[in-house]
Amino acid sequence: MSASPVQSSLFDTALNPPAAAPLAQAHEPVPAKPVPPPAKAPATSGDYNADSIEVLEGLEPVRKRPGMYIGGTDERALHHLFAEVLDNSMDEAVAGHAKLIEVIFEADGSLTVKDDGRGIPVDPHPKHPGKSALEVIMTVLHSGGKFSGKAYETSGGLHGVGVSVVNALSERVEVTVWRDGFESRQVFSRGKPVGGLETLGPSKKHGTAIRFMPDPVIFGEGVAFRPSRLYRMARSKAYLFRGVQIKWTCDPSRIQDQTPAEAVFHFPNGLADFLAERIKDVATVTPDAFSGRIERTGEAGAVEWAVTWTPQGFGEADGFMQSYCNTVPTPEGGTHEAGFRAALTKGLKTYAELAGEKRAAIITADDVIANAGALISVFIRNPEFQGQTKERLSSSDAQKLVETTLRDPFDHWLTASPKAAQALLDFVIERAEDRLKRRKDREVSRASATRKLRLPGKLADCSGSAIDGAEIFIVEGDSAGGSAKQARNRKTQAILPLRGKILNVASATGDKMMANKELSDLMLALGVQAGSKYRDEDLRYDRVVIMTDADVDGAHIASLLITFFYRTMPDMIRGGRLYLALPPLYRLSHGGKTVYARDDEHKDELVATVFKGKKPEIGRFKGLGEMMPAQLKETTMDPATRTMARVTLPRDEEQVEQLVEDLMGRKPEQRFRFIQENAEFAAADVDI
Repeated sequence: MSASPVQSSLFDTALNPPAAAPLAQAHEPVPAKPVPPPAKAPATSGDYNADSIEVLEGLEPVRKRPGMYIGGTDERALHHLFAEVLDNSMDEAVAGHAKLIEVIFEADGSLTVKDDGRGIPVDPHPKHPGKSALEVIMTVLHSGGKFSGKAYETSGGLHGVGVSVVNALSERVEVTVWRDGFESRQVFSRGKPVGGLETLGPSKKHGTAIRFMPDPVIFGEGVAFRPSRLYRMARSKAYLFRGVQIKWTCDPSRIQDQTPAEAVFHFPNGLADFLAERIKDVATVTPDAFSGRIERTGEAGAVEWAVTWTPQGFGEADGFMQSYCNTVPTPEGGTHEAGFRAALTKGLKTYAELAGEKRAAIITADDVIANAGALISVFIRNPEFQGQTKERLSSSDAQKLVETTLRDPFDHWLTASPKAAQALLDFVIERAEDRLKRRKDREVSRASATRKLRLPGKLADCSGSAIDGAEIFIVEGDSAGGSAKQARNRKTQAILPLRGKILNVASATGDKMMANKELSDLMLALGVQAGSKYRDEDLRYDRVVIMTDADVDGAHIASLLITFFYRTMPDMIRGGRLYLALPPLYRLSHGGKTVYARDDEHKDELVATVFKGKKPEIGRFKGLGEMMPAQLKETTMDPATRTMARVTLPRDEEQVEQLVEDLMGRKPEQRFRFIQENAEFAAADVDI
């Protein structure tokens, strides 16, 4: 996407939403007596009949729509295959059946993951005659030993699609099993067995080795494993379970980025070792980190944690939190992180009350976590994740488990070292006071001289103080606001979520407009006043960006916002400060290449020009809140890759005023007349 802004006349973008789908026809009543089926008509390209119904068998759905199972076909998705195989070996280790896992990156680009666990069962499967349990696990979705809880109390995957998906998306998979005194092997290609299960001979070993070569037809020739990423993924797993040893071996021809050819990972202190390695020489508020591990007997649950605080930040970030469930990373957080934040906040406030520190009343969870380096890992039964790639934990019991588990240890840790506890308390209170001071410094004067109002609580403001280059993104709802906050550049980009559709100021009185909380919050955030009191120099941002969903509702909200700015502060538009973000409606990917389309027309153009006859995987974004933060950043918020439309006023401003009155004014008959006169533009949107 181009990084340069696109000029857009007032309402041009907002009033041309994507075409709506026609309404479905009502069905005729079902006749009381059976009727013979109609004669089969010759099929045409537009027919929808029995021949149109495609039944995908085995692992065909995975190969046809890999994005549904691993999130795409890019480099990140490729490494997810490794994570799925490694997770199976880690589940054996966590269950107490494996102590050594080997990761071998071969010269030909294939990967081998080997463990000394129990070995995948190879005996005949009772419900699939003629197939071994191994073949069923490798070729049937939703098969495995993790559903009943008999084979594994806790495990990283409960969908039963992990290793079968790896098999479906690999050019070749070799599975070797040592079990019941024998060594067995079976080979697969693109999800299908190449021959049956072979018994290679007697063996006293036990365990499983899976060697796989990702399919270039799926991922493209240019997408390959990166040794440094594989190395970090393997090392992080060893940190997450202190009872396992992971051996890393990389063929010399594949070494890059200073990645060692051989290494052995074993960390007896678990996350405490992980945190020490992560922070290294960073000065901390307390001499020792707060860390530990507790298993909840009888509940099949365990919690491990490590956290410390620093006044100088961790590299480019003030703080960080990395969370895991059953050794699976959860980069989008979830309920276990919520429990962690609650335990630390409540514990610190309780300690402050005992110490007679009244200033602690202003502390929030954000103050406690802001400059913390935190790691949290939970082991629970039947975890629930959002999405197949398990990036966010949604199990409701995880929050309670973490909060109740950490409260007593944190209380003891604070009381055991009063000097360190007081240093931490003072540090967090200082953060809270700084937060309130920054908010107070940004207070703006309103029409009433009797009071001052602070910035709206939902505003995630820039951390930088410079106005030049600063941007505020106005988004619809907390969901979109959450994604935008994660995707933004904290130094220069602010996010203000609004609740739904704002007041239509073109048909509202001035008193009603001033009493509207959403509009009041918006003006507070911008630092300006309306009408004749508007001053360009009061504007707290260089650009004001309207960022709504790429659908009809989003276009309506954008229209209302543009109307508000035009009626209350037209000088902001004249000064070139108002922009429309242009988020994509579609994501198209094939063979390692991913592009984004603004609308249906753009999508068809990309299919014809970029993919040239190939059939890319096409995903439609339901809204900004459904987009991954990385996708939102790349397509819509990063100045290096985004496209934006600047809202401008034409020279004939009387024409603009008439347009606003026709479309947004109090007289519905004028809107009806406008629609009649411009019906050809709406033909695609109306089912007549």
